[in-house]
Amino acid sequence: MSEAPPGSQSGAARPRPQSVLFACTFNAIRSPMAEALARHFFGRQIYFASAGVRSGELDGFAVASMEELGIDIAKHKPHTFEDLEDASFDLIVTLSPEAHHKALEFTRTLAVDVVYWPTLDPTAVQGSRETVLGAYRGMREGLQKRILEMFEWRPMGGL
Repeated sequence: MSEAPPGSQSGAARPRPQSVLFACTFNAIRSPMAEALARHFFGRQIYFASAGVRSGELDGFAVASMEELGIDIAKHKPHTFEDLEDASFDLIVTLSPEAHHKALEFTRTLAVDVVYWPTLDPTAVQGSRETVLGAYRGMREGLQKRILEMFEWRPMGGL
């Protein structure tokens, strides 16, 4: 319900969430990329999932931009909030206005934090393949930065 990461509002650190849902409009670009990035950095430390307001088709540029990092999302099957087997998440991170409204509706009787990260839809960019792929890369890098900051990722062996 706020844009600040858990724990940053009061100055007192809150425990890291154990289960996080990333949500966007079609679960075809932004939310599966966020889910894959989070899993890449946090492995099994936190359970990550993704969903959309509506089910779409996985986007080829999303797959290509993640492959650049060595992360394979080609087998991701887009699904909706209604397809979720379990609704017990500690945190829902919404990446589109539609998903934010759906998450607030979805959690109105649950004790779940909902955070909105406005994230541009890279499909709005037109031009050459490289121009479009650049938009996906920029969105991916923005998600990665937010994920690492929110969940306080530290490389192994670092002080």
